Order: sequence, then structure tokens, then C-alpha cells
Amino acid sequence: MKNTNIKKLLTIAGFIVASSLLQNVAVAQQKNDPRFNKMMTDSFRAEGIAGLDRIQQDETQKFCSDPVFANSKQGEKMRDKIQKINMASIKQPSDGKYIGDWKKGEAIAQSGRGATWTDKADTVVGGGCYNCHQIDPKEISYGNIGPSLTGYGKLRGYSQEVVTYTWNRINNSKAYNACSNMPRFAHFKLLNEQQIQDVMALLLDPASPVNQ
Repeated sequence: MKNTNIKKLLTIAGFIVASSLLQNVAVAQQKNDPRFNKMMTDSFRAEGIAGLDRIQQDETQKFCSDPVFANSKQGEKMRDKIQKINMASIKQPSDGKYIGDWKKGEAIAQSGRGATWTDKADTVVGGGCYNCHQIDPKEISYGNIGPSLTGYGKLRGYSQEVVTYTWNRINNSKAYNACSNMPRFAHFKLLNEQQIQDVMALLLDPASPVNQ
């Protein structure tokens, strides 16, 4: 056999072995690492309203903390499962009303306060929406991690499908994207039902400056 053929066979064999090792690594990274857990518990302490329960990851957080596995073929099936779990956790408004007061919604979107160790348990939590999104076109300070929401309702319409999708997305964005950067506002009780209704109004009320 010619040397060139031998080299080709060795190269192909090398790729197969490397691919197999990468798959094994991806699966292995899903396993619990006691050393990592110890590092986490030793590095944090409970302070004020911020307890150590915050460093305990649920299934969604564990999945998204391992991007190698999350982006693997094995991870694709798990991703669908994670999204279904989060979708099932979403509750529609108890009073049947999706739209609240857009002026209150704007205040919530502007506020990033609450839920920190320096806050009291009764501190009203804000949405901090402008940290990641452009919303009111007149606002000059906003983040761009998330998509622009300017003209949200005007561009998408006000159908029940759009309303329900928006409600679900604010409640728990991971129902649509398992590793979305958007906080799970309802899941972690960061925003209550009325607050979410008010943020909905900011995005979907035709009278809101967002839709002018």
C-alpha cells in the first residue's frame, strides 16, 4: 500500500477518534462535579433576602451552563424537553386580562431595582427592560442584547396569537429558547401578574408611545 494511502487512513481514523472523544466530553460535562459544587458553596454566603438557594440550578440552568452539550446532537433532544417544561409552567392571567396600564409598564421597564441583597423583601422589583431592549423611540439610553421592541404592536398587530405569545415570552422566554438571556420573570417571581400586564400594555396598547 502506498504511503499516501496509509496517511489518508490514519487521518480518517484520527478524525473518528477525535469526534468520539468530543461526544464523550459533551456527555461527561453534564455530570455533577463535586469540586465545582464545593467551590460555589464556599464562594457565596446568604445576605439579606439573597439566600444560597439562588446558586442551586434547576434543569434549565444546568443545561445552559454546558454549551458544549447544549449545542451537541444529544443536546438538541434535551433542548426540546427543556422548552416544553418551561412552556408548561406558564400561567395565563387569572382575570383573563392581558393588557394593563402602559404608563405603569413604562416605569417597570425603566426600573432595575429589587431582588438584591441590599433590598428589603417588600421592595418592588423592576423589569430592567431597557438594559437589553430599545422600546420607546424617544428613549436615548438602552441596551442591544435583545431585539428592538420599538413599534412592537404596530408592526406585529394585536391578534390573540400575538398577545398570547408576548405574554408567554415575558413570563418565561425559555419556553421558546432554552438558553435565552431573558430572565424568567414569572418563574422566579420577579414580576407579578399585574406588572406583567402593565408591561404588556407598554408593548401592545395602541396608545403607548411604543406604537406611535
